[in-house]
Amino acid sequence: MRSDRSSAGWPLKIAAAGGLLFLHLPILLIFVYAFTTEEKSFQWPPPGFTTQWFAVAWNRPDVWEALTLSVRVASIATLVALVLGTLAAAAVARSAFFGREAISLLVILPIALPGIVTGIALRSAFSLAEIPYSMWTIILGHGTFCIVVVYNNAVARFRRTSGSLIEASMDLGADGFQTFRYVVLPNIATALLAGGMLAFALSFDEVIVTTFTGGQQATLPIWMLEELIRPRQRPVTNVVAMLVVIVTFLPILAAYYLTRDTDRISGSGK
Repeated sequence: MRSDRSSAGWPLKIAAAGGLLFLHLPILLIFVYAFTTEEKSFQWPPPGFTTQWFAVAWNRPDVWEALTLSVRVASIATLVALVLGTLAAAAVARSAFFGREAISLLVILPIALPGIVTGIALRSAFSLAEIPYSMWTIILGHGTFCIVVVYNNAVARFRRTSGSLIEASMDLGADGFQTFRYVVLPNIATALLAGGMLAFALSFDEVIVTTFTGGQQATLPIWMLEELIRPRQRPVTNVVAMLVVIVTFLPILAAYYLTRDTDRISGSGK
């Protein structure tokens, strides 16, 4: 059988390759400079290669403090987003009420706003309420956009899940909790997992909102920005940047594979 897909021409392939290089070449340079022997500037080509900066980064307590804070913030913000985002998605997708579309727009609005606007708004609110800056203020700031990521994944999956499955479960005598556990949750589990992974990745490498809500605390991205202005041991920053790339890339890749085959409506019949 002849395939319906025609092969791309050489101009299109060259354009695609150029686009990929434009996007990913700077990231590859980060990896290269993590091994350079030059500690004060970024020369090209690097004068030599070494792995000493990995040991330096490993033995620096400020790196571990920033990493620990980032992981804690991202983990808690993701848990909050999973709960609130799923509840909001269930309400919007499974209920018909006046103003439903307006509420849906308000839920996704924070991720559309510039980060600096969200940061200024949160900082003003914390100041008016006299809330001291802490890990929890950072979590609240990150939650504004993490909820949106989970909500978008969950509401899309709710809409692709046939309501007849829930009706059949209720007709067979299952209560609300049993229906959620055995019918709803299995159908939305991969969407929630993908949304949680994306939320964790976004929170882990967030900078702008953290700047306004963190006070004197430094998450890993904030630590990296502060380290770039120092004249010595700059390759340590690149080593840490490699870690950030890996930590954020893996959840995004996993989320892609979990959601790429979800265009069928579950329970729609044959």
